[in-house]
Parts: sequence; C-alpha cells; structure tokens
Amino acid sequence: MPSTKEIKERISSVRDTLKITNAMYLISSSKLKKAKKSLADTEPFFYSLQSAVTRMLRHAPDMKSPFFYDNEDKDDTDKKAGILVVTADKGLAGAYNHNVIKIMDQELLKYKDSRVYCMGQIGEHYLESRGVEIDKEFNYVVQDPNLSRARRITEQLVDDYLEHRVDKIIMIYTRMENALTETTEVRQLLPLRRESFIDPNAARIMADVPVETIKFVPSPEDVMRRIAPEYVTGFVYGALVESFCCEQNARMTAMQAATDAGDEMLKSLSTEYNRARQAAITQEITEIVAGARAQAESR
Repeated sequence: MPSTKEIKERISSVRDTLKITNAMYLISSSKLKKAKKSLADTEPFFYSLQSAVTRMLRHAPDMKSPFFYDNEDKDDTDKKAGILVVTADKGLAGAYNHNVIKIMDQELLKYKDSRVYCMGQIGEHYLESRGVEIDKEFNYVVQDPNLSRARRITEQLVDDYLEHRVDKIIMIYTRMENALTETTEVRQLLPLRRESFIDPNAARIMADVPVETIKFVPSPEDVMRRIAPEYVTGFVYGALVESFCCEQNARMTAMQAATDAGDEMLKSLSTEYNRARQAAITQEITEIVAGARAQAESR
C-alpha cells in the first residue's frame, strides 16, 4: 500500500489538474457563446445572397457562368480537387480532429490529383507526417474566424478555380447537429450546383405570384461574377464558425468528462488515504503497546 505522503501528493496533483480542466471548460464555454452570436449576426446577409442567386437563375436560366460549370466530360476521379480542411490548432477536444482527418483521408483516396488547403496545426502536422503537400495554410483562422479572413480564403479558392488549377473545390468541416451531436461534413463549394438553389416545387408555388421584372447591368454573367464569390465567402465563414463552435463544444465535453473522472479519483484517493492513515495509526499504537509491554516485562 502506498504511504500517506505519496497519496497526499497524488491528491494534490489531481486537484491541480482539476483546476486546469475547469478553467478550460469555462474558456471554451465563453468562446462558444461569442462565436454563435457572431454567426447569428451575419446570417441574414448571406441568406439574402442565396435568395439573390436563386432569383437570377430563375430569370436567366440560360446564363453561362464559370461558377456553374461542372466539367461533365470528366469522371469525378479524373478531376483535380481542391480540398479545404478545417481542423483545430490543439487537441484535448475528444474525437473532433480525428473525425475530420478520417474523412479527409477518404476524400484524398477518391482523386488521382488533389490540392490541399489546410487550416489548423493538427491537420498540418498530420499531412506533413504523411508527406502530403499543403498548397496554402490558414492556421491563423481557426482560433478567430471572422469575415475578412473568410474573404481572403475565398479569394485564393476562387482564383485557383477560375484559373483551372483545380476542377472542383470541396470543404471538410464539422457541423453541430445539437449540443450533443457533431457531424463531419463534406460540401462542394465550386462549381455551384443549380439544383441546390432551385426548389423543384417552385413552379407550382409561384404559379399565382405576379412575375417580377429584373434588369441585369451590365449582364447576368457579370452580376453573377460579383455575387457568387460573396456567396462562397458566406458559406466558408459559416463553416469556419460552426467548426469553431464544434471544437469548443467538444472540448467542453472532454473537460467535463475529465473533471468527473478527477472527482471520482479524488474520492477513491481520499478513501485510500484514510485507510492508509488508519493503518499507520494502528501500527503506531501497536508499536507503543508492544514497547510498553516489553518495558514492563523487563522490570
């Protein structure tokens, strides 16, 4: 059985660890609330952009735009994919990073050629260990997702797509289903899909609605060239914030589990300490009684 001194040192160590896990839980909780508010503040603007794209496609169905080209002459495996991956800068977040990396490995196997854009040091270190070349790193983004940084990322993605350095761009991020469930998502950013903007029931719904007149200046293609990157920016920003929320939520869950385990360990160590202390006292009393008896017999 360990000595009372050793058990006291372990109890002190566990208590120090619990201070850290509690602090990390509170920090993640604060960051989660702030990120959710930022996302809610910007959502109306990007929903309006999505509505604008839908109206344009409805009024100019024959519009030709590079943002909607799909390279249908190529098999999916023959396309060069740009893969935008969102991981965290640090661990202690349960399975958050593992789930993203697992899906990323699956996507890399689908394409003969790919270009990886990595955000987060966990993903960067993993890719470097696998010998995967990283085209562009945005490590500064994941701990402070904001609109200006999302725009800079989108500029890089759109430029590579329009210059045909990649045929399509997909994004791997984590979406929060609810407070207990998170899902790793794979979404195609470019080219945009017409069917994702046009409701198949729209014709029936709009049958009794007066037809509006829209004039595109200078042309539908030029208007779309301005709107489409903003729409992609909105999606990237939303995905960054949602991933950040998921990271903080996963870290809160992990720290709560660690705190609960630490509390159980403290109870067990306290019981062990009391037993060891009782055994030491009993041993000391036994030794005193034995010594007293030995003295009495010697007289």
